[in-house]
Amino acid sequence: MESKKCIDSLTIMTELVLPNDSNLLGNLMGGRLLYWMDIASALAASNYAAAQVVTASVDNVSFQHPIKLGSVITIEAKVTRAFKTSMEVHMKVFAQTLRQGKKLLSNEAFYTFVALDDNGRPMEVDAVVPESEEEIRLFEGAQRRREVRLVLAGKIKAQEAEALKKLFATNL
Repeated sequence: MESKKCIDSLTIMTELVLPNDSNLLGNLMGGRLLYWMDIASALAASNYAAAQVVTASVDNVSFQHPIKLGSVITIEAKVTRAFKTSMEVHMKVFAQTLRQGKKLLSNEAFYTFVALDDNGRPMEVDAVVPESEEEIRLFEGAQRRREVRLVLAGKIKAQEAEALKKLFATNL
């Protein structure tokens, strides 16, 4: 397999929060944001793998503050690490009100995708080469996040999570 840079997968998606996207309080509905995040992260993963992808997991998404009707949402998504057939995608969601013009970080999340070949079977993906400090930090933490996902999904036992064992053994 070859390798690619994280930046090779960068996808930036912009949406305007319209009345149909908001609740009775005038805030963006969480489900709508998750939908947009799924699209942006799938595009980043698909671009990176040069293949169709399917969502395998969605990590914790916390809403730091409400996003108001009329806000402009910018989602930045890029692959942080590739495993054999799966890729972790990190997203940052920014909200900007047109009146104030301030762009605030609203959400961050990690989604995992599996690349599929033409027969719909998982296929191997290229390794990731992180470059910036943030990319390196996200790359290094990806194995721990992956093990947490696998333990929670019941695919491995906690005792098999080597990166997590190392983390907790050094932080006791």
